[in-house]
Amino acid sequence: MAVPERAPRATRPAPERPPAERRRRARRPRVANGIAWIVVVAVVLAGVVAVNVADLRLNLRVDDLDHQRARLQDDNAALAARLSSAGAAARLQSIARARDHLVPAVSPTFLDLSKP
Repeated sequence: MAVPERAPRATRPAPERPPAERRRRARRPRVANGIAWIVVVAVVLAGVVAVNVADLRLNLRVDDLDHQRARLQDDNAALAARLSSAGAAARLQSIARARDHLVPAVSPTFLDLSKP
């Protein structure tokens, strides 16, 4: 059994273009695509740098606030000590008055008991 051969299909002839024009068209999208990637990478890197700079500024601000907080805590401790010592004298004086009936001396008087 013989297989009948098909008739060759009619193809349109391709419009003839010079080879240089084909090369130029093929290069343009690649170059444009490469430039687009360079721009995208540059924008991403600029964003990373901007975020790092903002982070550095925030860290410096936090460091300044930590120093200020430590200084305020020291000041509060010193004021608490002064208040405590000032309150201790008044508290001791009031306890001495109430418990032992002692009063502060207005002017000290000295008696010389050695002379007859």
